[in-house]
Amino acid sequence: MTVSIYVGNLSFSTEQSDLHTLFGNYGEVISANVISDRETGQSRGFGFVEMSSETAANTAISALNGSECDGRNLKVNVSQPKPQRNQGYGGRRY
Repeated sequence: MTVSIYVGNLSFSTEQSDLHTLFGNYGEVISANVISDRETGQSRGFGFVEMSSETAANTAISALNGSECDGRNLKVNVSQPKPQRNQGYGGRRY
């Protein structure tokens, strides 16, 4: 079972390979993504890492939450599902 991890307060210079290397110290990383602005391409300061096991994910979260990376204290936790948005018309059904 893979586990998705939210990584916040990233430096704008942090790249996907940096996240992959950082989390790879704690277990197998399936994917690492830094989220960027659609228009400018600049990092939005957060990303997601998918790890291969719950044990590895919990170890990485414990070790990295609050730790310093590129001059910033990371916020690391299990990612929550994205809330569903209403599809137009203020959510009203007609």
